[in-house]
Amino acid sequence: MNYMKKIAIAMVITVLMTISFSCSEDFLNKEPMGVTSENVFYNAKGIDALLTGTYSMIRGSALWTVSWGASIQNWSYGSAASDDAYKGSEVTDQIPVNEIERWEVTPTNNYPADKWRLNIGMGVDRANKTIKVINKTLEDGTITQEQATKYLAEVRFLRALFYFEARLVFGDYVPLLVETTEDPKTVSNVNAEGAVLKFITDDLKFAADNLPESQAQVGRPTKYAAKALAARAYLQDLKYAEAKPLLDAIIGSGKYSLMDKFIQNFEIETNNNKESIFEIQANVNDINESLNAEMGIGLNWPHGGDIGMCCGFHQPSQNLVNAYKVDDSGLPLFDSFNKTDFKNDAGIGSEATFVPDDVNPVDPRLDFTVSRRGIPYKDWGVNRGASWVRKQSDGGPYLPVAKPFFKKSQRYTLSTTTGWQTGISANNYRYIRYSHVLLWRAEIAAFEGDVAKAKDIVNMIRTRAGNDMVMGKVKKFELPTSFYPWGAEGDVDFTQPAANYKIGTYTAFANKDEAMKAVQWEQRLEFATEGMRFFDLRRWDKLPGKIGGKTMAQVLNDFATGDLRVRSSFMQGATFDERDKYQPIPQGQLDLQPGVLEQRPEYK
Repeated sequence: MNYMKKIAIAMVITVLMTISFSCSEDFLNKEPMGVTSENVFYNAKGIDALLTGTYSMIRGSALWTVSWGASIQNWSYGSAASDDAYKGSEVTDQIPVNEIERWEVTPTNNYPADKWRLNIGMGVDRANKTIKVINKTLEDGTITQEQATKYLAEVRFLRALFYFEARLVFGDYVPLLVETTEDPKTVSNVNAEGAVLKFITDDLKFAADNLPESQAQVGRPTKYAAKALAARAYLQDLKYAEAKPLLDAIIGSGKYSLMDKFIQNFEIETNNNKESIFEIQANVNDINESLNAEMGIGLNWPHGGDIGMCCGFHQPSQNLVNAYKVDDSGLPLFDSFNKTDFKNDAGIGSEATFVPDDVNPVDPRLDFTVSRRGIPYKDWGVNRGASWVRKQSDGGPYLPVAKPFFKKSQRYTLSTTTGWQTGISANNYRYIRYSHVLLWRAEIAAFEGDVAKAKDIVNMIRTRAGNDMVMGKVKKFELPTSFYPWGAEGDVDFTQPAANYKIGTYTAFANKDEAMKAVQWEQRLEFATEGMRFFDLRRWDKLPGKIGGKTMAQVLNDFATGDLRVRSSFMQGATFDERDKYQPIPQGQLDLQPGVLEQRPEYK
């Protein structure tokens, strides 16, 4: 049975319960009806159940209403807060994300509060309680040391993952809680420099040393998943020397390789493929509301028009579309990409005439990442533009991010049939894949001046990107309702590419700065809209050459200014500065632990 796809209702109950380890005044304690006694977990079967409950925290399925702000895909903090995407939808819906997108977050914003609650209040707490049960069960002799070590390796991987996610958003201002912490409410979130990173990487070293190279059940981490997450953790602080051997070990293992096509990393039929290093499993229609799928992006599907789901959030930005423009050699336009906008249909109704640009060349990954008017959208039909977008003036002219969306042929079998978030599907989230490892290794090579190695890796990724393209050249430029899905016979020529796709490879890099710029650009194109861009900009801001010679503030403020060409007023007056690199500590947490937790100094 798939380890994470078949979590029963009983497991959800297990996740929600609170295990108490107090032994004093037992006569005053009466278990409420319906709560499972902790004693049933002191064996291998019980530990496995608790471990399953800890895994389920990743998706926030225990309390799905927290998961929009806590989504492990980080669409709000890593994507909408960057130049990759807009919040989308309408200004009046999910107002807290407006603050995130405009870099105006206050401590009372409930989205960061959800991220804290899920990762620390639920994920870390669940991991620590599971560790206590493992240790007690070992002490009682009910399980062997070998069994205990196996369980501990998995749960410490998960604890590190929860802390890594929290650190991405809040930095080092998180309380470090372990299984022996007697009273979490007394633990400060002010830590010595490097302490949080060390905590995370210590857990991951233990996991890497004790996890197997492969798992019989998909969804469980391997030693290489632990090494990859540790490498990413080190990269947040630009600790290249520490990350390098971990990445080399993964590459040298020979266990992973690139999929033939870029889009295969985002399709249900290619879940758990040869490129995947750690993949978060999803399943639908096995429990009400499909809670075993990723609920955190449940708002991010096409809202109107012929598809008609909910709710139109997370729309790719014009800046991102411009980044996919290439020169006649098929290489990026590093310095001029955003001077003019690649043609879009902003303000043009679906019934009116709009002729897409099929002359200027673009990277083929564009139309697997972004859905734009006049281009086939998977098997749903031709994107008809304005009538498919919830509100162009607020969210821009592009549909919500295309990568995680399922096919029309998969609707109601591999998508949910329950609840109101009808875009939830069985599409797994490839949290770490081999292309991540390769491009992180290329980044290290560029930093070290090994420009030949950086070039070879980048070219490997770009060559794969050229293996596939969206097919179907649309010949009609007015797209009324009657056109759906493919118009009349001959309106779409499926023997031709949908646009002028072109991608080239680099012949050489003149120096390490040029190599780093190319690597940074490639990471943006390859991982666009996957919740990583903001965090990448933040860590690259600490490099001598910054981001292609620009600071993070320059990149994002230039984006805000250019954005006014598409959305007339949304980013007007928005300014990014140093304070905005991290989210504030939620006010609700400060109120719960007055005098113990401290606000980040930028928000005091």
